[in-house]
Amino acid sequence: MATTGRGGGWSASLRRGNAVACRAMDTDQLRSRIHEDMPRVVDELSRLVAIPSIGYDGYDPANVRASAELTRDILRHAGVGADLLEIEGGHPAVFGSVPGPADRPTVLLYAHHDVQPAADPDAWTMPPFTPTVTGGRLYGRGAADDKSGIVIHAAALRAVRADGPLPCSVKVIVEGEEECSTQHLPELVRGHGDLLRSDVAVIADGGNYRTGVPTIGTSIRGATHVTVRVDVLPIAQHSGVFGGPLPDAIMALSRMLASLHDDEGELTIDGLHGFPWPGTQVPEDEFRDESRVFPEIELLGTGTIADRTLSKAAINILAFEAPRVDEVANQIVPTARAVVGLRMAPGEDYAGAVDRLAAHLRAAAPWGVRVQIDTEEPGAGYIVDPTTSAYRSARAALATAFDRKVVEMGSGGSIPLVPMLAETFPGIEVLIWGAGDHRSNFHSIDESVDIEDLERMAVAEALFLQSFEDADR
Repeated sequence: MATTGRGGGWSASLRRGNAVACRAMDTDQLRSRIHEDMPRVVDELSRLVAIPSIGYDGYDPANVRASAELTRDILRHAGVGADLLEIEGGHPAVFGSVPGPADRPTVLLYAHHDVQPAADPDAWTMPPFTPTVTGGRLYGRGAADDKSGIVIHAAALRAVRADGPLPCSVKVIVEGEEECSTQHLPELVRGHGDLLRSDVAVIADGGNYRTGVPTIGTSIRGATHVTVRVDVLPIAQHSGVFGGPLPDAIMALSRMLASLHDDEGELTIDGLHGFPWPGTQVPEDEFRDESRVFPEIELLGTGTIADRTLSKAAINILAFEAPRVDEVANQIVPTARAVVGLRMAPGEDYAGAVDRLAAHLRAAAPWGVRVQIDTEEPGAGYIVDPTTSAYRSARAALATAFDRKVVEMGSGGSIPLVPMLAETFPGIEVLIWGAGDHRSNFHSIDESVDIEDLERMAVAEALFLQSFEDADR
């Protein structure tokens, strides 16, 4: 019997076990519909990619609003009653719903419409906000992460609704601040609990292990960052007159940052959580090839690649602020800042890990320099339950859509909304998948998505939604 309206998970079993509960003719029809719909899907994604919806401070917020409005319109044209969900002091999300039978589960479809900055646009082979299709891929910022998720949801809903009403209730939430901040996430999720309450959440912000290899996500890491500032002087001073006795801020901050790892690259912060990764392993040669690291570079830390990317903490310096090289002057630099990124293993005491990082940096500060550390509320990690009915059905849908065995794999990335959904709606069954792959260059130059995988993911999601037709009442 389905559990609906309480966010308590879907307890129904499928009559066909792990098989997708739909007839072969239905599967062929869905494939055909979505294939014929792909010119529209690519056009929708291209129009989304053309909007530089960067949510960070210093970028035009009108672009994020324009992206939200286009997302709303795309969902409306897919039959979803969608509108903007305004967030006070933040960027708008988009929410919509399609009611289904009262005795069937409610499925929440998630994506986000904000994107990372393009960083150095001149380094891109193609302009980041000029969507370009070549070699079977669509290039542009957000093509994979995560505007592809929006068009997957729309395409799947159009395909299933062509046969009549949906076999389950569907809600759609498309976040507008996933990349830039978790500040307003509690308001979005907890503050709109009645709107978002669902039995199953389909998070279309994952990706496939390789092009054409269907992958269902099994975990995500927690994430946050701290901003550390070092001051040694109220103003810059002449390095010839005062250099020698006086330390400079860059020197001090560099020593603090270097103290975060030992000579083998292991983190030196005591008490961070980690565990041996029990699932699919990642060969080192594949990791090196995918990352494009120079061959002479040594990899940091110990344990398997999967341990180090999925189930152990990791720290990287995300930004460093000091005078630029082309602004060099013979002076003692008075102030320097850095942003330190922290990825945390699932199951970590996330707030405690941030405190330990901040305490370590303060203790490592040399020569009595002044230190200021600003923190943000950390996003938690999450481990997906692979025993749920929704997980089994989703895995079967992927296998059918891609016509090959499904890889079950964790992600070193973070989706802060997921653990908050699980906390707010105990028992909700979470699925993580997406159209990105090892060539998508998430957060880097030349981001792209494979168009055939985009189509296959839409088929998989349509099959998953259609499977509720044969769920036991």
